[in-house]
Amino acid sequence: MSDFPRSRSLETSEALIAPLLKEPVDRYVLPNGLTVIMKPSRAAAVCSVQVWIKTGSIHEGRHLGAGMSHFLEHMLFKGTSKRGGREISETVQSSGGYINAYTTFDRTVYYIDIPSENVGVALDVLSDAVFHSTLPEEEVEKEREVILREIDMGEDDPDSKLTKALFETAFRSHHYRYPIIGYREVFSKLSRNDLVEYYKARYVPNNMALIVTGDYEKPAIKQQIQSYFGEASRAALPPVLLTEESTQLAGRSLELEEDVQITRIGLGYQVPGLTHEDTPVLDTLSIILGHGHSSLLNLKLREEKRLVHSIESTNWTPGSVGIFYLSIVCDPEKRREAIAETLAFIESLQEDGFSEELIEKAIRQLLVSEVNARKTVSGQASRLGAAEVVVGDIGYARNYLRNVSKVKAVDLVRVLKKWLRPDRLTRIVMSPKGEDPGSGGELSVSASGLEFEEARQENGSVLLWRKDDRLPNLHFRIVMQAGSLLEEQGKQGLTSLLATMLTKDTAKRSSAEVAEAIEGVGGSFYEFSGNNSLGLAMEILPSDVDLALDLLEEALHCSKFDPNTFAIEKSAQLAGIKEQEDDIVAAGRHELRKRFFGEHPFAISGAGSLDTVRKIEIDDLKNFLSDILVSENVCLAVSGQFDEADLLPRLEAFLAKIERGNVRSSAAVFGKPADIGAHRKSMDRQQAVVFHAYPGPGLKQNDFYVSEVADELFSGMSSVLFERVREELSLAYFVRSSRIIGLDTAMFFFCAGASPDRYEEVVRELIRERDRVEAGDVGEAELARCKTRLKAARRMGMQTNAACAGQAAMNVAYGLPANDWRNYDKRVDAITISDLQRFARDYLTEAHRVELVIGAV
Repeated sequence: MSDFPRSRSLETSEALIAPLLKEPVDRYVLPNGLTVIMKPSRAAAVCSVQVWIKTGSIHEGRHLGAGMSHFLEHMLFKGTSKRGGREISETVQSSGGYINAYTTFDRTVYYIDIPSENVGVALDVLSDAVFHSTLPEEEVEKEREVILREIDMGEDDPDSKLTKALFETAFRSHHYRYPIIGYREVFSKLSRNDLVEYYKARYVPNNMALIVTGDYEKPAIKQQIQSYFGEASRAALPPVLLTEESTQLAGRSLELEEDVQITRIGLGYQVPGLTHEDTPVLDTLSIILGHGHSSLLNLKLREEKRLVHSIESTNWTPGSVGIFYLSIVCDPEKRREAIAETLAFIESLQEDGFSEELIEKAIRQLLVSEVNARKTVSGQASRLGAAEVVVGDIGYARNYLRNVSKVKAVDLVRVLKKWLRPDRLTRIVMSPKGEDPGSGGELSVSASGLEFEEARQENGSVLLWRKDDRLPNLHFRIVMQAGSLLEEQGKQGLTSLLATMLTKDTAKRSSAEVAEAIEGVGGSFYEFSGNNSLGLAMEILPSDVDLALDLLEEALHCSKFDPNTFAIEKSAQLAGIKEQEDDIVAAGRHELRKRFFGEHPFAISGAGSLDTVRKIEIDDLKNFLSDILVSENVCLAVSGQFDEADLLPRLEAFLAKIERGNVRSSAAVFGKPADIGAHRKSMDRQQAVVFHAYPGPGLKQNDFYVSEVADELFSGMSSVLFERVREELSLAYFVRSSRIIGLDTAMFFFCAGASPDRYEEVVRELIRERDRVEAGDVGEAELARCKTRLKAARRMGMQTNAACAGQAAMNVAYGLPANDWRNYDKRVDAITISDLQRFARDYLTEAHRVELVIGAV
């Protein structure tokens, strides 16, 4: 792409990405009409196999609004003429694979990510499912109950309800107005015969695309593709008539009052579809307006006006018509002014225009997104699938970026005037009840390329580095021990708020200038925090090392803690807590933590509570940073494409500036759960969520890897618990285990979403499953699948520079070897059925169980 008429920095970015856009992609069509797309990648010994069916919720004909495509997606893994439903998931998991699917408006996608030596298994299982599913009658009824629970979950989720309302209001005739999952009343009437008819009509090879990416041998894989996918017969494929949306001629609005604590606003403008010449310009405009901290709307509405907690924009254009969407979260009392100021600011840009720097930044961000999309083989496959099925042009990325590169300020003003007009606007406002709505939502991880080299510095800090030249991508990760154990009691949330503030104002740059600097080169600079740690992450193109190091050094040593920014971020953190409390699962998890941990610091989530965050002041942040930013508590990891001779001495000098010292240890000790027994909490929702919590081993304790295997045993589509509670009894849409992990303690808990009239049955089933494991009634094959899945997940999870740097730095921060991943497989393999039996007996005891049911109880 040598025709970018932009600055030297943009030309450098183009040069870095140009080889990626020229990577070989093999596209061909089988005699039966099935499109095959193949792209090799030797970066990791994994493959992604994806089958894209060109049918979604808009193609359901006389069953529009029934959610038939989504229903069929759920049913496709329930059994074939060759395999039973459980055998499908067992086959994939025993091969180390991850199987899943999703449905959207215009497609249904089934995929398996798997170690490359077992790619044939993925081809076999997916071809069997898409061509030979039997859709058993008894499974239809069970899955119907599961999807009804999923519909309830959507009704309980404020963001989902806002989006549903926006689409129903913005689209009057196009099929996008119908929810993908369907309406309860219409969905409930679907029969097995309806599903079979739709399956036979739409799941034909000439309506599919197969994408294979990863580490494979081309001749062998092509032969397997022909064997598994080439035998199905081409079929007649009548076109589906899609009603076109007429031009919107007047503004539309809808006011919602819900059981929420924070106001959500959706502003959607009707815009043209994907192939329209204005779409690249509108995409660029959406990035400039609402993508990142330095975006115009964020700077104006959040930083300057303090009217919103968050504001983002996106240009959604899947077909012939789309929505330019602004998402806003604000306090209820500010919603009218927030809407008015947003609309006024957008209108003002018609006169003020856009600088060349803003446009170049947007283009660079789009370039970087091409790199990010290629970090994993699954991401590469998804990108190719979208280009083929949604766009219809496998060379879409190159052509699209060329069109974006031609965008000028006059183009942005033109499309803003043409499309972002009051008569094309749909406005949805969701506010708390009682508010006046006003006017105004057998495997091992390959060691190849994963080893970090380590050097402990003279002051005790640690430097880790790993070269990876496969992509023009470079990631820095700084990790320190922090979290609630080190926070002042009553001021939980310090870690989270401090992490955020470290990415804001410095002595040299304002918060907006920090965001502008990193986003202007298409990079990302973000914080992270949790129960035990705090850190900063920086991802850039290799040509931007100077800027990255400058920003990181400013963040650690020159943070300004500007009072205005502090007020904004503290308010945003409080709003985030309120948002969490609107979600039934998150609210239940918070309540469970309090009842389980009692006075222990882990009783409150890493973000803190409304009470604790309100008490935090700027001096608290400064003092906390002084406590944790000491040499013995800092690890810096770098992974990606770089020159060791140039970069490593600079990183050593960077670490040498950190003050000597070590972090203080916590005196908090967890004994046993604080509020043992059964508890009920009412919440105005459609479902009931069941939690069972027990003590568990911490990260550095001997039984941690037993808990790893146990967590896998109780989770996933092939688990006995899932099979019984969801598949056999249809009691819950989701059921799984999870953990809140500290270094020396943990909470191991079960979670299931059930209907209000059947949650007691779920309670009994969770106890029944615990008793089964305690009795040693775990099969060798069942255990083997868990081990294989854990090891494969570890392999797949270490494909990106960010993941590898994060894992290595976290290990060092927690007192483990940087490359401790090498021991993961061995430790998992060592777990026996008797270990699981002992785990259930010693940890999952009735005497220590905390039960919580929240929702319609």
